[in-house]
Amino acid sequence: MTPKILIVDDESNIVIPLQFLMEQNGYSTLVARSGEEALEMISKERPDLILLDIMLPGVDGFEVCEIVRLNPKWRNTRIIFLTAKGRDVDIAKGMVLGADEYITKPFSNQQIIDAVKRLLEEPE
Repeated sequence: MTPKILIVDDESNIVIPLQFLMEQNGYSTLVARSGEEALEMISKERPDLILLDIMLPGVDGFEVCEIVRLNPKWRNTRIIFLTAKGRDVDIAKGMVLGADEYITKPFSNQQIIDAVKRLLEEPE
């Protein structure tokens, strides 16, 4: 089965190239532009991996991560924070909340693909 990736970001200039990159590498993609929309999609679609921005309208990425990790049905969902928040305190918070990976913007396409492949291939 094709792994399903949810891209959560409110900036089209990030979403569109990420969506293209994921699809070029054989993944199916979903897009959410807010934390609320992301939680709704996670509930309905059960993605295998989430590429999650932190600075979102409404519910932020930290809250989305925390909610996902508190739900036993979603505990195997992989989460990669993809954000401009690169301070040590932000990275530490993201990892404590349960992120599998924390990548700061700007990032390389190869960096994202390597992280996605590694996380989807790791046993749960």
